[in-house]
Amino acid sequence: MASEPGSPEVPNEDYASVALPAAGRGGTLVVLDGVTPPPDDTGCAHDVPWYVARLGGALLELSGSRRDMKLGECLASAIGRTASTHGPGCDLSHPRTPQATVVLVRWDDSTVEYLVLSDSALLVEGADGSVTPVLDPRLDGLRPAARALPPAERAAYLESLRNAEGGFFTAAADPAVAGRAVVGSAPRERVRALAALSDGVTRWTDTFRLGDWTALMAVLRKEGPRSLIGRVRTAESADRAGTAFPRGKAHDDATAVLVEF
Repeated sequence: MASEPGSPEVPNEDYASVALPAAGRGGTLVVLDGVTPPPDDTGCAHDVPWYVARLGGALLELSGSRRDMKLGECLASAIGRTASTHGPGCDLSHPRTPQATVVLVRWDDSTVEYLVLSDSALLVEGADGSVTPVLDPRLDGLRPAARALPPAERAAYLESLRNAEGGFFTAAADPAVAGRAVVGSAPRERVRALAALSDGVTRWTDTFRLGDWTALMAVLRKEGPRSLIGRVRTAESADRAGTAFPRGKAHDDATAVLVEF
């Protein structure tokens, strides 16, 4: 695994962790991408790194130790637990309360379970070498309309649709959002590898068009997560102004976790 901030001057708002149980069978992984708020009121005394550290830690514990709970239940419980650690001065109903995208995976000898919420991605490589992306498409479906607006209005438009009907969803303070996640499973014997990626890495495919998901997985398996992130940084630096490849940030936090069975 590897995770790098978009800028060395700004804390990394991604989170990644993997746990292998003491029994030696199976495991769980968590990747979160914190949502960067505008530099003004968020209604909360806590920042995004604080939030992702607590949500990520709760998700890792619950998914690893509570095999009786479905992944959606783990997410709901982790959101509720994290919300309870906020103080009385935190307005958890504020649309900019700390929040994050989620990739959560758990496996044992028989099954690989997964959950994806918002625009981080999970790639599942089959035993035959085929690569299947597990994506939550709601935000991508809204971006064409956002791009049609003047640049100054795009962020506000998307923010108005976050955690709203007809929009897209992130993990914030409402446990019910777990019911909006994309969930599924696959027989363990049919899975050769997994890749959990924040959108700072998926831009290699969906922004810079340097290769499809199969090509991205091939680079990841051959060169490793840090090299893949380095390739993204090279593409970002070649278009710092976002002229050829429009994007919200010139450089974004980037996280990649590779699991090979």
